[in-house]
Amino acid sequence: MKKQLLLISSLIFIAIVSFNFLSPEEKNDKIDDIIHQREFNSYFRSYTLVTPDSVGFAGEYTPLYAEDIWERYDKEIHKNVYWQSNTLFYFKRANKYFSIIEPILKKNNIPDDFKYLAIIESGLENVVSPAGASGFWQFMKGTAKDYGMEVNSEVDERYNLEKSTQAACEYLQKAYDKFGNWTMAAASYNVGMNGLSRRSKEQNSNNYYDLFLPTETSRYVFRLLAIKEIFENKSKYGFNLRERDLYKVIETKKISVSDKNIELSVFADSVGINYKILKQHNPWLRDKKLTNKSGKTYLFTIPEKHEVNIFNTQN
Repeated sequence: MKKQLLLISSLIFIAIVSFNFLSPEEKNDKIDDIIHQREFNSYFRSYTLVTPDSVGFAGEYTPLYAEDIWERYDKEIHKNVYWQSNTLFYFKRANKYFSIIEPILKKNNIPDDFKYLAIIESGLENVVSPAGASGFWQFMKGTAKDYGMEVNSEVDERYNLEKSTQAACEYLQKAYDKFGNWTMAAASYNVGMNGLSRRSKEQNSNNYYDLFLPTETSRYVFRLLAIKEIFENKSKYGFNLRERDLYKVIETKKISVSDKNIELSVFADSVGINYKILKQHNPWLRDKKLTNKSGKTYLFTIPEKHEVNIFNTQN
């Protein structure tokens, strides 16, 4: 022990002597480093979160008193609170897209909580999973066609937010009719109705919280619960966003199009926008053209106002 104290004292002495030999500028830098480290240690601390009094999904109670249920929820709430950058962008995007999703859920009598399902599926982005599921609601090609969406090389309505949300509502209602509760309907969105039904029969239970499920499905509803809790109590969990930080809803209008052999860049020019803007507002258009051999009527989304780029890169 005495040797350790002597070593520490020697190191402190050397540090003090070394500090005295520094130039004034170097001393100031050193002091700044020390202050910065103290501030870092003061602000950047991780704390365990306080257990909510109760949580639930779509009006259905979650038994947090059960130890395994609490541990599964605890994991997801901590992951999403402390992955701040990811969750911040959920808030930003939600301000832009929930206004489209919420009325469609309401029209179909699907609980509003299911808007959070689009977050855990895609983060409110038009992503593609390794298995090929696409869009905000992550439909596989075959399932999308089963629910009335067109999917081919030119048109993929999994990327049409209105149509894919409607299809998700139809799926969820069918799942609710099958299982009798919204929590199981949500879980089936991950593992499939048949897969969940098989496990329910094997284990003689229709209660999600009593089932032994594949890892991803076992986490699925708890991810929903965590995102819902954070969104409904954002200040409690340290998320402070100003109105100007959020992504804004862009006012748009619909144009009916039934022409054949449309060159999309030409069409964009004809309605006073550019090709980029057309594709951004209509991500379901997957090619540079729309052949439309059958003469089907499509609704193109066009911004009401378009600010022209004042910078011209051409000579």
